[in-house]
Amino acid sequence: MASLLTQQTLPLPPGRLGLPIIGESINYLRDPARFIRQRQKQYGTIFKTHLFGRPTIVLIGADAARFLFTNESQRFEMTNITSFEVLLGANSIGVKTGNAHQTLRKQLLQAFVPRALTEYAITMEDLTRRYLHQWECMKTLTWYPELKKYTLDIACKLFVGLDTASDENLEKVYEAWSDGLLSIPIRFPLSKFGRAVRAREQLLARIDELIVQRQKQPAVYRDVLGILLQAQDEDGNRLSIEDVKDNVLAMLVAGHETLTSALTSLCLLLAQHPEVLQAARLEQAQFVQTQLLTPEHLKQMTYLEQVLKEVLRMLPPVVRSGSRKVLEESEFGGYHIPRNWDVFYQIQETHQDLNLYAQPERFDPQRFACERTQDKQKVFSHIPFGGGIRECLGKEFARLEMRLFAALLIRDYEWEILPGQNLERLVLPFSRPRDGFKVKFWRRED
Repeated sequence: MASLLTQQTLPLPPGRLGLPIIGESINYLRDPARFIRQRQKQYGTIFKTHLFGRPTIVLIGADAARFLFTNESQRFEMTNITSFEVLLGANSIGVKTGNAHQTLRKQLLQAFVPRALTEYAITMEDLTRRYLHQWECMKTLTWYPELKKYTLDIACKLFVGLDTASDENLEKVYEAWSDGLLSIPIRFPLSKFGRAVRAREQLLARIDELIVQRQKQPAVYRDVLGILLQAQDEDGNRLSIEDVKDNVLAMLVAGHETLTSALTSLCLLLAQHPEVLQAARLEQAQFVQTQLLTPEHLKQMTYLEQVLKEVLRMLPPVVRSGSRKVLEESEFGGYHIPRNWDVFYQIQETHQDLNLYAQPERFDPQRFACERTQDKQKVFSHIPFGGGIRECLGKEFARLEMRLFAALLIRDYEWEILPGQNLERLVLPFSRPRDGFKVKFWRRED
């Protein structure tokens, strides 16, 4: 009866569904940020549209995120576009739902416990110093593609024990695979999706070889692959080989693409705000420069943490969440949310909410200082890693890499934005400057 009453008394959110079949997908893909901004201005923080063949409701704001996160697996269920599901694989955490998702998540989290992160930090620091020195020798560089190599190197080394510098083909195969994640899922030899499927098969074959090595000497390897092959749940059950393969592959994209975006944004915003860079340097001067940077040391850098939070607030790597299918009709904000529609929440617009953040367009790390903590006014007001039971699995891995990279960069190096480039932000599939962010780069003089 309540369900029928909801249908009869509550309206659908305002908005338009666009053309038959394609809806408003073309307008959205042309410029997602502008698309959302225009409709938010016209309709408010909840509106309907039609994207990728599905009637969809867009939700904006901390309250909307809380509504979605607290009803995950009850009223809503994760759904993905076909190309994403095929290329990640049926056993990936990204496509699992319900109890299967939660069970798998617990096992995968064993690769990101504090003890493992402390071990990862040693390799992270070594590779970070190596790349910073390379960039110093280059003197000028386009930073986004360079950061992409850096984060892929760390992901490959710590996830599967491989060095991309000694296996250049691995980088090319990975790029072909990741380029297809948001492609049209039509498979023929020269299509982006077809190339991505072949690349996935090559990557899985390489992981198969590595698994054979790990099974011969299980105690030798302390990377993510080695940990997952030994992981057990409370009943002693282990992950299947297919589980391990699909999820290591998924971690490569999650632990690489989004970090590349975040680190590029960090470098760009610090170059544009020298007063923030100077304040971060003053904090770094308080720490012993020759000491290895453990997670414990990094956690003491409170201003650096504020800087990173503000970078992720202003320029989140992913501007919107994955879509959820509505399992059970419900109500939000006085509107009817029908069963079998899709919903998604907007990260970027939530981070720009004037009711939560004073002058949200301003880069102001002090907004996260203890005496202000603007993100604590309302739960889920700062959501670069999502939230709820589907919060980013590798959140602490990402935060560790960002802190470590930022500390070493700020201590020892200077950089300057080169003129004559377009820094306009592209947001699909991940946020980045249009021209890749060209800089002059050099070591600081004491």
